[in-house]
Amino acid sequence: MKKAAAAGVAVALSLAAAGCGAGSGSDKSVVTLWMYPVISDQAKNQAFWSKVEKDFETANPTVDVKIDQQPWEGRQEKVTTALVSKKGFDLVVLVPDQLPQYAEQGTIEAVDDVVAPDKAAYLPNALTGLTVDGKLYGVPIYQTITAPIYNKKLFAEAGVDKAPETLAELKEAAPKLAAEKVAVLDYPGKPEVSLNQSFYPILWANGGSVFATDGKSVAFNGPEGVESLQLLLDLKAAGGLPENTASKGNDIEGGALASGKTAMYHAATALQADQLGAAIGAENVGIGLPLEGKKRIAFGIPGALVLAKHAENKDAAKKFAAYVASPAVAAELAAESGFFPARTDVTVPGQTESSKEFAKSLQYAFPGDTHPKARQVMGVLAPHIQAALLGKEDARTALDAAAKEADQLLGGS
Repeated sequence: MKKAAAAGVAVALSLAAAGCGAGSGSDKSVVTLWMYPVISDQAKNQAFWSKVEKDFETANPTVDVKIDQQPWEGRQEKVTTALVSKKGFDLVVLVPDQLPQYAEQGTIEAVDDVVAPDKAAYLPNALTGLTVDGKLYGVPIYQTITAPIYNKKLFAEAGVDKAPETLAELKEAAPKLAAEKVAVLDYPGKPEVSLNQSFYPILWANGGSVFATDGKSVAFNGPEGVESLQLLLDLKAAGGLPENTASKGNDIEGGALASGKTAMYHAATALQADQLGAAIGAENVGIGLPLEGKKRIAFGIPGALVLAKHAENKDAAKKFAAYVASPAVAAELAAESGFFPARTDVTVPGQTESSKEFAKSLQYAFPGDTHPKARQVMGVLAPHIQAALLGKEDARTALDAAAKEADQLLGGS
């Protein structure tokens, strides 16, 4: 990882020295893309993007595309530095919660015109998540989704005919599985786990939100938030959560779900479903729709190509972004990465049955409550949820204390 980071920095420095717009004596328009390992296999990742670059340049001989492979580590800091210094890239892959701060700074360019010709083909939730103040700031190239995964055998052995499909059914099933010394929900209360894959999906299902409509204060301590945290505390009291729930992560391999000590994880990825299958047998793994409260909703984010305001060859950059988002390229990217297309007119070659099951939840995808300080607020809230799970605070006290700190962080702005 350190070697990869060093290589990325070296490349970034060389690009900064050369500039990312001019063609170094060539008449070609240079477009630099900072790409990240969305394809986890390094060799496949390199091969895929090399082909994308070659194919585009063959069809567009006046454009010179440079795809700079970057590590995930330190992404936020490096992107911010590049945008402020106006050097490093023309296009970069970002997700919804990173956009508001850059849009506010005026360092990224709206790309509504890139998506407009095929707008109806994109997942509506993907476009909504990439929109700030009515302007689209990202061209979606892939989509993630989470959904419940569960151990069919454990539910059957506890006399539960079907896995819970609602929050009420989850609570109802808890004592039945507890009688078999199994926790119904593999809840990861460790503060380092993103709340998007722990508390927030329950909050959203209950009709709650993290921020108030105007974004100047938080709303997670409203009735919906208290109801959501109380559900977790009630589950814990009924033996429905792991004993170490306040400190456990959401790793499947070597975890409680894989060892048969818990029965369901409500916000898993397709990769985690495969990991569970490897541990307990694929035939014993169930994949459900997002647990329903007042509504059915799941965390899922689009990955998008974002255009830097300082890009010199904007037309060429937009043309390349449209190419990467095209059905043919999107289909291959989904096949190689294990993620999903961000559009509905794409057929993924060789898609597994488990991926097809996860795809059913795409219609419920929600990228989270976007706000320039969304990640900081998450860092404030998570320890208080942990305190409640440890029995140190009740639901109302925990959320009110977190809200007080979060509102001070927001500063009324």
